[in-house]
Amino acid sequence: MNIQLSAKNVLVGKITEIRAGLVTASVKIDLGNGQTISSVISKESVDELGLKVGEEAYAIIKSTKVIVGK
Repeated sequence: MNIQLSAKNVLVGKITEIRAGLVTASVKIDLGNGQTISSVISKESVDELGLKVGEEAYAIIKSTKVIVGK
């Protein structure tokens, strides 16, 4: 399957942790160079995608807001 996305921010890495609750799950992806990104998604999505620690995964970011702090 070839899917085209409007999102231009696609990061690839390895899943390092999945913490599943009753409804949601936190998924951490190691992007390399000491950088990690995490996302909270539904537990159902984790199951449907068959996400497993150690596997390659993509973090696809589409946002109209970026918050910067100091």
